[in-house]
This record gives sequence, C-alpha cells and structure tokens, in this order.
Amino acid sequence: MKKNFCRMLSLVLLLACCFSFAACQKNEETDLWASAIYTEDTELGSGSKTVQVEVQAEDKTVTFTLHTDKELLGEALTEHNLVSGEQGAYGLYIKTVNGILADYNKTNSYWGFTKNGESMMTGVDSVTIADGEHYELIYTQQ
Repeated sequence: MKKNFCRMLSLVLLLACCFSFAACQKNEETDLWASAIYTEDTELGSGSKTVQVEVQAEDKTVTFTLHTDKELLGEALTEHNLVSGEQGAYGLYIKTVNGILADYNKTNSYWGFTKNGESMMTGVDSVTIADGEHYELIYTQQ
C-alpha cells in the first residue's frame, strides 16, 4: 500500500513539474513583446520619403511608417532608435528591433531582413531607400 502511494505521489509530482515547465516556456514566448517600445502601428519622423518597416515576432506584427530624408535604411531606422546591434565585417548586425532582443548565442534567434517578402542579401545599413518601399524585420528562432 505504501509503495503504491509513493508511486502515485511521484507520478503527480512529475506531472506537476511538466505542467510548470510548459507554463514557463509559454511565458518566455509571450514576454518577447514585453520589452517592445511600440506595440501598435506607428508613424515616425518627417521627410520627403516614406518607407514602411514591418516588425514581426511570434504571431504579432507592428508596422512603422517612417518619413525620412535619409539615404540608407539603416540610417532611418537608427534615427528613430528602432534598431541596434554590433558593427561587423558586413555592416550592422541587428540584435535589437523595437526593444526586442534576438540573441543567437542564448536563444538561437536572429532578425531576418526582407523586402516585400524576399530575403535581402545585404544589411540594412547598405540599402538605399526610395519613397514607398516596404521592408520586414522578422524575429526568427531556430
């Protein structure tokens, strides 16, 4: 009888631990937007060119409409503190977008960069922008 009770208690504790772990995993996902600066579509700046940048993370998307006179997309994004990262051999390696950190070393996550849904082969700081263009920065986790 005592042996069955111990087995049953062990099973209950194991299930409780599994549910707790699952709940923690879900909180990590939803906490991604907790650090975001903007959580709704936002219009920023003034200038002769208008560029839209969608920020996608998990199942949420926020679109930034940037009005700028900057020549390069990276300049327009950093002008409004929307991106930050590290300078590398290939330009700015974006680690944070809209306050959301993607740290490949800790979470196997990074920011993908596309234009109208197609992957860009350059970084944001080497893309010359024109009025009416549309870009996406996509939080990706492997």
